[in-house]
Amino acid sequence: MDKNTSIAFVLIGIILVTWLYFNSPAPQPPQKKKTQTSAVEKKDTAATTPIAQQNEETKPQEEINPFGSKPLPEQIITIETDLAKIELTNHGAKIRRYFLKKYKTWYHSEIKDTNFYNQHVQLVNTAKNGGDFNIIFVTKDGKRVNTSFIDFTSDAKNYYYKVSGNDSLAINYTFTTDSGKAIQKNFVFYGDNYASKIDIGLVKMDDVISSYRYDVEWSNGINFLEENSVDEANHANASAYSGDEQVIVDASKVGEKVEKDINGKVDWVATRDKYFAMILAPNTPSSEGGAYFEGTHIANKYGVQEIYSASLKIPFKNEKYQKDSFTLYLGPIDYSILKSYGKNFQNVFEFGSFFGLKFVIRPISEFILLPLFKFLHSFISNFGLVIIIFSIIIKFALHPLTRQSMVSMKKMQMLQPKINELKEKHKDNPQKVQQETMKLYSTYGINPMGGCLPMLLQMPILIALWSLFNVTIEIRQQPFMLWMTNLSSPDIILRLPFKIPLFNVDIISGLALLMGITMFIQQKMSVKDPSQKALVYIMPVMMTIMFMSFPSGLNLYYFMFNALSIGQQYYINHKHDNVELVPVANPNKKKGFMARMMESAEKQAQEQRKGSQKKR
Repeated sequence: MDKNTSIAFVLIGIILVTWLYFNSPAPQPPQKKKTQTSAVEKKDTAATTPIAQQNEETKPQEEINPFGSKPLPEQIITIETDLAKIELTNHGAKIRRYFLKKYKTWYHSEIKDTNFYNQHVQLVNTAKNGGDFNIIFVTKDGKRVNTSFIDFTSDAKNYYYKVSGNDSLAINYTFTTDSGKAIQKNFVFYGDNYASKIDIGLVKMDDVISSYRYDVEWSNGINFLEENSVDEANHANASAYSGDEQVIVDASKVGEKVEKDINGKVDWVATRDKYFAMILAPNTPSSEGGAYFEGTHIANKYGVQEIYSASLKIPFKNEKYQKDSFTLYLGPIDYSILKSYGKNFQNVFEFGSFFGLKFVIRPISEFILLPLFKFLHSFISNFGLVIIIFSIIIKFALHPLTRQSMVSMKKMQMLQPKINELKEKHKDNPQKVQQETMKLYSTYGINPMGGCLPMLLQMPILIALWSLFNVTIEIRQQPFMLWMTNLSSPDIILRLPFKIPLFNVDIISGLALLMGITMFIQQKMSVKDPSQKALVYIMPVMMTIMFMSFPSGLNLYYFMFNALSIGQQYYINHKHDNVELVPVANPNKKKGFMARMMESAEKQAQEQRKGSQKKR
């Protein structure tokens, strides 16, 4: 969960606890991204890197074509699978463009051009040299070689291939020098798979490559593909899976540049935006390998972007022939798909965290919420209806906690007249009022925190839902009804000519308004003390403005949850649900944890008062 979301939940928690306390007696289409400097050019360790930690005088000199080969005309090979349309180029033997057939651009319905290439998302950032997936190394005479500038030849007989089902296609690229040295890139694409197999072969390069290492680099991240670039940037990062844990690199502030160097066994490196990812994994990770990342957070007239370079450091064994194999995943951040690869790719999926504790949120989302959500969609095609049914199920599951909270608050309201009598009777003695109030709690078996604790226990579930609806690709561009045409973005019914101060919001969301109205009704039903009347208006207004920029799917869930809570609150308030204010049958019964804590605090306060009186 990003920083702004964490702050939002902290504020929500503070507002919630404060409220309960006072109820007690006391843009445009995506643009090309800015070119980034090669990751391996700037930083690494002295022991394993021929490039970094060197000053300008000793840094290897980059040579566009260090082998002196003649440039070749560009040849583009197109491979169409069941899931993607891929373009390869002989310039660098790299992936030129990668279109996903199941996912469309956010502006596809607004343009008249129905051409495939203008309708579907394209993941490769073509800003730098027209593609990605490069090999980088330093020669023994200090020249830096980047295969992006080398022209390869392929064994392809055609310029277009179609692969379906379990079929596969191999395209082999080779660059050979006059002396018989060669660099090979062999791609294997599968008909029904987002992952490709890539083999890198180095022939007679033992007297060329220095420092016993070369890098496999994805230098430009992936394209930003959503209308709301700020929201997309909040979810963008780069990461590596090393030592059985995910190491995340995130340039979270505009203008920030980050670098990260990892030495040792790395299972994979990845770059991602909100819904899509590139994952590069060596088939045999080495303890002598590593990874390097470079990222930047930029803002321009088109919005906000985070661009990351990710490199795998591959040991070079200084042999006449070396072959290394890799898995390259380019596709959606779909938890089920990622998990199917068995390489811990699913860690790219972000379940969120509870104030930094991921292990609290992950099991809730992974084993309960996400499976339930997908199960409902297996027989309900409209995701709006899925969210409504989903909210009803969650409401029933949380019913014991919410009922306990509402009953406790109802008892506190019923006790309020007696507390007011105590305040009037002992208006000149606040300490006496507090003592007598505690006796009332004990007499009627009321826990003053009984309304807070059940609500706080629900927070991990609410945060898990928050994170799930923010990142699940299933609801991307999914319509519901009426003006709600995309559950993954705000349902805008009006744009303001100004931004609301503090919240930086300039849109009006229909579902956020409905959510705020239901929250207001809840407040009116719960808050009866005239002195707390301001809370009835302040909290719903703040939350409504805050939720204006949230995905409509998330607002639909909270609107439904609030509407169901209103019905539950009405039943308890008017039918009482067997709520009675009667003395407890066994006052000597062992007190609960919170009651014991409050009683202990009261005794300490009394002892302190006695001590201060003796000193006088």
